[in-house]
Amino acid sequence: MLRNSLKHYLGTYDKYVSEPTFLALIFKPNKYEGNTYQTPFGDLSPCGEQQVTRPGPLLPFNSLSLLGFNFTNTLCQFDHYHFHISLSSPSSSSSSSSLISTFEHTSFHEKSRMKFMKIGTKPDTFYTQEASRILITDTPNDLVIRINNTTYHLHRSCLVPKCGLLRRLCTDLEESDTVTIELNDIPGGADAFELCAKFCYDITINLSAHNLVNALCASKFLRMSDSVDKGNLLPKLEAFFHSCILQGWKDSIVTLQSTTKLPEWCENLGIVRKCIDSIVEKILTPTSEVSWSHTYTRPGYAKRQHHSVPRDWWTEDISDLDLDLFRCVITAARSTFTLPPQLIGEALHVYTCRWLPYFKSNSHSGFSVKENEAALERHRRLVNTVVNMIPADKGSVSEGFLLRLVSIASYVRASLTTKTELIRKSSLQLEEATLEDLLLPSHSSSHLHRYDTDLVATVLESFLMLWRRQSSAHLSSNNTQLLHSIRKVAKLIDSYLQAVAQDVHMPVSKFVSLSEAVPDIARQSHDRLYKAINIFLKVHPEISKEEKKRLCRSLDCQKLSAQVRAHAVKNERMPLRTVVQALFFDQESGSKGASSRSESQELFTRGKETPTDEHSMMHKLHLGPASTGKAKNVLEEGCKRGEEKTRSSTDPKKIVWKGTGSEHKHHISRDR
Repeated sequence: MLRNSLKHYLGTYDKYVSEPTFLALIFKPNKYEGNTYQTPFGDLSPCGEQQVTRPGPLLPFNSLSLLGFNFTNTLCQFDHYHFHISLSSPSSSSSSSSLISTFEHTSFHEKSRMKFMKIGTKPDTFYTQEASRILITDTPNDLVIRINNTTYHLHRSCLVPKCGLLRRLCTDLEESDTVTIELNDIPGGADAFELCAKFCYDITINLSAHNLVNALCASKFLRMSDSVDKGNLLPKLEAFFHSCILQGWKDSIVTLQSTTKLPEWCENLGIVRKCIDSIVEKILTPTSEVSWSHTYTRPGYAKRQHHSVPRDWWTEDISDLDLDLFRCVITAARSTFTLPPQLIGEALHVYTCRWLPYFKSNSHSGFSVKENEAALERHRRLVNTVVNMIPADKGSVSEGFLLRLVSIASYVRASLTTKTELIRKSSLQLEEATLEDLLLPSHSSSHLHRYDTDLVATVLESFLMLWRRQSSAHLSSNNTQLLHSIRKVAKLIDSYLQAVAQDVHMPVSKFVSLSEAVPDIARQSHDRLYKAINIFLKVHPEISKEEKKRLCRSLDCQKLSAQVRAHAVKNERMPLRTVVQALFFDQESGSKGASSRSESQELFTRGKETPTDEHSMMHKLHLGPASTGKAKNVLEEGCKRGEEKTRSSTDPKKIVWKGTGSEHKHHISRDR
């Protein structure tokens, strides 16, 4: 690995190859046993002749040479090892000084640190006086550099030989003159210029992924290339960028993020593209080969012992990127057609949770904070971008993720196209939703109720449109799956109705609209719907008789279980018509045949041609005078909740409701 990295680093200077070059490594502390040096890169054996001034194992690089370069001594770090890399020509005279290379190498493993490079040997002698930066020296300054509000008092003899731009500007000036130059447009500003100036004075500077981009762009602006002076700053920075930064995972991400301050410069220099390519290459690396440090903070993951790297190990680190850079990385990764859509979806989920403060919680309190327009615009742009990046594959993201995005899209006033696309995607996976996914907060200032039932109704409507279209297009052999799908959604909606019924501010109209939206074929049993209606009546005792009738309009007593019908007969909250229906079907279940059931279904289902009073009811049932009197007594007893047969066979106090929304499980007792 070390040889390959050095070859990559030295490959920049292949055009200067003239004779064999030898490499000497000096490690502190050194462990020397026999004829080998024990190093972090394995045991290295000395080879060739000791042609260098310092001891160490010699590795020949016969195709590489750095003759003609004046490199600054560089101290590099690998965990607790410190080493220098020295390059020298074996044929050079004894008086020739060794060439010192600025190379730092860190092995890619989980405990590795981010890379850095230290250039220069002298201490920092810059100090600030008012708005000026001055160098402590006995030599009078003759070069004044002004960058916005900062003034540097420097020396032409140090900067001009290494800066092609300053050399051109000072060409026609007398050496005795003090030159004042304004560099307000230098990329990176005063901080980046100071790094370059310190290099010219051989003052120690520390470079890493955090400041490399500014230094690169500033040195390019000042024309600090090798054509101006051998061993100049720009080639050193480029070598460090290619050989170290791009080889590291977090180094590449931090460097890419820092390009947002100088987007045009970084695009022109190819920094953005190279960082993205490096990141994507590592994302596509098989998990068995991932050995570099990464961030992974999933709940409970740290407590478990893991023998392999998770497939989505990379999602948290790239979530630190700016939105546009994140989009570029995801787009580049998708263009390889290697990553499964579920991994892309997970990356979008992690990024959304990272940058939308109220995304993780479904609590309505998440929308209580009044945000300024700038924040809303930022979040609106994020939602629009993320939605456009969701893979078309069904199941690439969870239904809960889609539904929360729909809710937030409404809150941040996302584009109509975005909301329409989200609703369409949500409806495709509605059967996969849980009750918690549907409990989305209402953020309308005109509504007092807690939950956004309008949003759920819209998604349900889109689902039903798609379901009807598929039902008419598919053959009968595929209808079983469609029927299973809509029945699963019906159970989910009934559980949702049970939850929203507990909201004291929930309007009757919204509850009824949502309950009636579910087709008859979708509900095999009306037990869950009955429970939802009963909860609503209990929480809203003030509603009128007409509103009670509207609530029960979608309730089919024939689809109630025996226990639930027995409870309905004795339920004082239910309207009389519903009680009579429940009583009738409760008695019919044991005494009537199929024909009677058909007649009763026509009579009572969904209120079609249902009589408005008990006299019409008994007339429709074709009861004689004796039977009529008996029926009246039965009705009276049923209305008084005193029928002994039903009471003895089923005790309503022992009825336990277990719906899809098990969190709302409770005992329903008879109210007297």
